[in-house]
Amino acid sequence: MSATVSTLWYVDAPDPAAVLREFAPDRDAAQALLSRLFPDLQVDPGARVPLTEVGGTDGPGTAGEDGVERFWVGSYPGVTVVSSHRFALRHPSELPAMWLRTPAAQRTCLLASDPGGAWGSFAVWECGRLRRSFGANTVEFFEDEGLPFVWERPFWAGEHPLRWPPNIPPPPESLPFHPRKLVEEAHGAWLGFRYVGRRADEPDPREIETWSFTLRTPVPQITVPEPKTGWWRRLVAR
Repeated sequence: MSATVSTLWYVDAPDPAAVLREFAPDRDAAQALLSRLFPDLQVDPGARVPLTEVGGTDGPGTAGEDGVERFWVGSYPGVTVVSSHRFALRHPSELPAMWLRTPAAQRTCLLASDPGGAWGSFAVWECGRLRRSFGANTVEFFEDEGLPFVWERPFWAGEHPLRWPPNIPPPPESLPFHPRKLVEEAHGAWLGFRYVGRRADEPDPREIETWSFTLRTPVPQITVPEPKTGWWRRLVAR
């Protein structure tokens, strides 16, 4: 498992996988979304980038000292994905409310997976109300709120056991599954595709595209007033 994921999805379409397979992302709609979310910042569009190459839990998505920050947005009919380091939340229920207001969607899904830290998290809001949130590494729960979905049951029942290296006994508090695998299953249940273990009938995430955007503080325009003509020059002009 090697996919690094940090995304927020807004879903109104009944079959998001079909939408992602059949349509191209709308750059103007994506730019308009970021402009509504960040009205005080300048939003500059960039290139189209596959979903597998965007975001992450740190690195290029992080705002630097110059205040520049990068987002990746794929705006499709009834499905919108936003990727940013901002969504790498171990406690996904702490997502700021601004992300739940614009746009308003029937279902909002946060999905994060960090190979280096061996942790994963997800949360889902239905009509703006949190229904389920989960975050953990292999030995520690960060968050586990709401009733598990039906598709989670095999994991909690021990049908996908976590494999430890030979001769290393697992800690007694270790989870009965790898949390990142549960995040992959959430992708399949909510969006109809997986990054790892993709099934033949699922969209290939390498073919799902987003638009990159750079957000920066606008440079103030300084207007230099024209020099005033002295009274003696006006007399000469007469």
